[in-house]
Amino acid sequence: MVSVFIFYDSKYGNTKLASEKIAEGLKSVGVVVEAGYVREVGLDGAACSDLIVLGAPNHMGRPSRTMKRFIDYLATADLKATKVAVFGTYAGRARSIDRAVKKLESMVQARLPNLKLVLPGLSVRVNGMKGPMLDGELDRCVEFGRAIAAQLSA
Repeated sequence: MVSVFIFYDSKYGNTKLASEKIAEGLKSVGVVVEAGYVREVGLDGAACSDLIVLGAPNHMGRPSRTMKRFIDYLATADLKATKVAVFGTYAGRARSIDRAVKKLESMVQARLPNLKLVLPGLSVRVNGMKGPMLDGELDRCVEFGRAIAAQLSA
């Protein structure tokens, strides 16, 4: 059975909610999914998963420091995963991909070179710093989960 672990950092709950919706999309096509807040989980889930997903809020144009530290932590682990996907939440004007997600992709490629990025990152728009998410964004998260699942067999 194919498995995915979603690691997220979240200050106001928006990135956590996005991770739950991504998990919903993965589960809808039969993928086993676990998720956890990076400050509360160890590497057990990552060590046994086929694919990991990393999600972080945009903090001043960059992924959160907590996620940066977690990626450094992942770089020291013996991971079964060979694939990775990333997503992030941001406030501000609409854009196809937020600069923090681009930086998260670059960070993953530099620090975790054995993991293949399976899709371009997902940027989820939030109404102001605290949210809530804008209409349609949660549906995009579910679709992103399904798109990740499609990449597991590729």
